[in-house]
Amino acid sequence: MKQLHAILEGIGSTVLLAVRSGRYLNTLPRQFPRFIEQCYLIGYTTLPIVTILTFFIGSVLALQSGYSMENFGAKQFTGTLVGLSMVRELGPVMVAILVAGRVGSAITAELASMKVYQEIDALVTMNIPPERMLVLPRLAAVLVMMPVLATIANLCGWYGGALVCKYTGFISVEPDAYFAALKRFMEMKDVCDGLIKAEIFGFVVVLVCCNVGLNTRGGPREIGASVTKAVVLSLVLILVLDYFVTKVLI
Repeated sequence: MKQLHAILEGIGSTVLLAVRSGRYLNTLPRQFPRFIEQCYLIGYTTLPIVTILTFFIGSVLALQSGYSMENFGAKQFTGTLVGLSMVRELGPVMVAILVAGRVGSAITAELASMKVYQEIDALVTMNIPPERMLVLPRLAAVLVMMPVLATIANLCGWYGGALVCKYTGFISVEPDAYFAALKRFMEMKDVCDGLIKAEIFGFVVVLVCCNVGLNTRGGPREIGASVTKAVVLSLVLILVLDYFVTKVLI
C-alpha cells in the first residue's frame, strides 16, 4: 500500500510540475540564453555517443538480419528491416535511453544539490519560481533537440547497416540496392511516428528528472539516491510508454 501511495504521489507531483512550468511559457523568450545553453548540453554534448552507438546498432542489426534472411533468399530486404527498425523503434528508444543516462542524471544531480544546499529555497525567497528558471528552459530544449538527435541516430544506423551489407561476404548487398529497399517500404508516417516517440520520451525523461531533483530531501547522500531513482524511473517509463505510444500510432 505504501508503494502504491508513493507511485501515485510521484505521478501527481510530476504532472503538477508540468502544469506549473507551463504557466510561465510567456517568459521563455526572456530565458533565451538558458534555453541555448540547455540545447547545447542536451543536444551537442550527447551527439557523439548517439552517433557511435546507433551506427553499431544498425551494423549489428544488418549483420543479424542479413544472415537470417540469406537463408530464405531475402537478403535484398535487409535495408527495409534496418530502416524501419531504426526509424520506428530503435532510434527514438536508444536516444531516449542515452538522454536519460547522460543528461537526466546530470539534471537530477544539479537540482538535487541545489535543493539540499538550500539554493532552491533562496530562489523562492527572491520570488523566482524554480519552474520558470530551472525546469522550463530544459523542457523547451529537449523538445527541440530530441527530433534532431533521433534523425541523426536513424541516419547513422542506416549507414552502419549499409556498410555491413556491402563489406560482409555472405550478405553482399550493394548500397544502391540497400537504400532502394529502404525507401521502397518506408513512408513519411514511419518517420513522423519515430519523431513523435522521441519527443514524448525526451519530455518525460527531463520532467521526471527535474521532479526527482526538486523533491530531494536530506543530505549529500540523498543526491546519489535521487540520481539513481531518476534514471531507473526514466528507463522504466521509456519502455512502458513505448508500448502505449506504439499502440496508438500503429
